[in-house]
Amino acid sequence: MKLISHRGNLSGPSEYANDPNQIKAVLNMGYDCEVDFWFVNNKYYLGHDKPNFEIKKSFLEKRNLWIHCKNLQALEKVPRKSNYFWHQTDDFTLTSHGYIWTFPGKNVGKKSVLVDHNKEWYKLDYKCHGICTDYLL
Repeated sequence: MKLISHRGNLSGPSEYANDPNQIKAVLNMGYDCEVDFWFVNNKYYLGHDKPNFEIKKSFLEKRNLWIHCKNLQALEKVPRKSNYFWHQTDDFTLTSHGYIWTFPGKNVGKKSVLVDHNKEWYKLDYKCHGICTDYLL
């Protein structure tokens, strides 16, 4: 099963969520990482509720990123080879690579990536492609 850090978090929600340096550290540890991407005023940013960290477009081309586009402009500007998606409170949404991004508590299948913020997610017997969590460690 693929393990995906939610916004670069490893041991719970953190002030370093979506920080490009934290994302790089998580990727260097061998994990995948979900990031929140904004495109505003011709600039690329990471940030959950707003664009906080300016990045270069090339940052989004890193392997093993799951890019959550946060505005329409982000959907228009995300590199097309990247694995990206858009969702709000949908139970399911398809990523550009054909995975089923799945809201917490919903059913999963072999192509599902479940968002699970339960500290003990690893004790559950999920039959899915991956888990995205704040609690990888």
